[in-house]
Amino acid sequence: MLRIMVLMGLLAVEGSAAALPKNESYIRTFSGFFLTVTDEPIDFLDVQEEGSGSGSGPKPKKDHHHHVTKKTYHISPEASSLLTGRVLTAVIPTIYIIVFIISAPLNLLALVMFVRKVRPKKPAVIYMINLACADLLFVLVLPFRIAYHYNGNNWIYGAGMCRFVTAAFYCNMYCSVLLMMCISVDRFMAVVYPMDSLTWRSPQTASVVCVAMWLLSIGGVTPLLISNQTIHLPDLGITTCHDVLDLHHLREYYLYFFPIISSLFFFIPLIFSTVCYVRIIQALCAANVENRAKKTRAVFMAVTVFSVFVICFAPTNIILLSHYVQFAHKHNDASYAAYLVSTCIGSVSCCLDPLMYYFGSSQCQKQVLAFLKCQGASGVERSAQFTSTTRSSKLETFKSSVSNQYRKLMV
Repeated sequence: MLRIMVLMGLLAVEGSAAALPKNESYIRTFSGFFLTVTDEPIDFLDVQEEGSGSGSGPKPKKDHHHHVTKKTYHISPEASSLLTGRVLTAVIPTIYIIVFIISAPLNLLALVMFVRKVRPKKPAVIYMINLACADLLFVLVLPFRIAYHYNGNNWIYGAGMCRFVTAAFYCNMYCSVLLMMCISVDRFMAVVYPMDSLTWRSPQTASVVCVAMWLLSIGGVTPLLISNQTIHLPDLGITTCHDVLDLHHLREYYLYFFPIISSLFFFIPLIFSTVCYVRIIQALCAANVENRAKKTRAVFMAVTVFSVFVICFAPTNIILLSHYVQFAHKHNDASYAAYLVSTCIGSVSCCLDPLMYYFGSSQCQKQVLAFLKCQGASGVERSAQFTSTTRSSKLETFKSSVSNQYRKLMV
């Protein structure tokens, strides 16, 4: 009788398992805002607790309606090779290290100079202060990503820290894009409509706009901050941070979220920046300026700033948007590496921003040259006490030459 009952129980379990629909859910490797598809389904392992079969103790009750289910994630061989390959574990973190070493001191120096040295605080200065803050905060979270990639894309800092680092990474990156757009609009109004824009181009207005850009960026990445970003891959023995996401969540939410955030934080700013810089260049070329060198320099700076903006951020967002356009038709794991490389290219802008916006401005140049001139003058006074009349004459000639060069730079 006992054997008959066990046999009937096994037949019931097999019948209920055969009645379940086949699982068609997949997971996809995902880096930043770009997806790549895997070809392996999620495994659902049904573990059922049963008695030992001995008649010495009370028999546990068998419940065939409740199972202990464990979800195990698997990814395609191509995705596995990308996660463990040299591009993600060596090349990408090395680029981030270079960006961190160069960008952190440059942005910190630029921030200190604009806060303490530059007076008065014009709208352009306020925008640049906020841009320096965004770039500095961006590079300050890079060490976590560097350690993550060098550790074989294995996140060891906890799920909460992964959400924070991911949200901060994209918040500061897209806030930089929005602030660059604001700077282009401010320069457009100053060059094309210098008189009509006086009432709009005020420090108060610039401060309000910067606060709005920060709030918009923080609000845009809030879903990344409150959703799970870590997934354990038993086949590789690693826990990824924002590199693998469940397709079920992607189809329900992220499929709409990422194209919207890309359009809002890049393509719309790109349209505004393109229009502004084209009109700025046209106005500068048509201007009747006696100093042709100054005019040429202004045009060159406008073209350079716009080119860097496009080169650093366009590839990442174009790859992102094109992926979601073809999301329902075909998928390619190789584009995952392309997205990561383009993200690294975008991070280089943190190194270029101080050189273009801060140290390329006339006010900052005045402060630097004034500092160097002050140091040079004090050195001349000390050396003049121990030199002859001929030596003093040569020093005076040198000071006069430096002064003339300073006036030329300031023209």
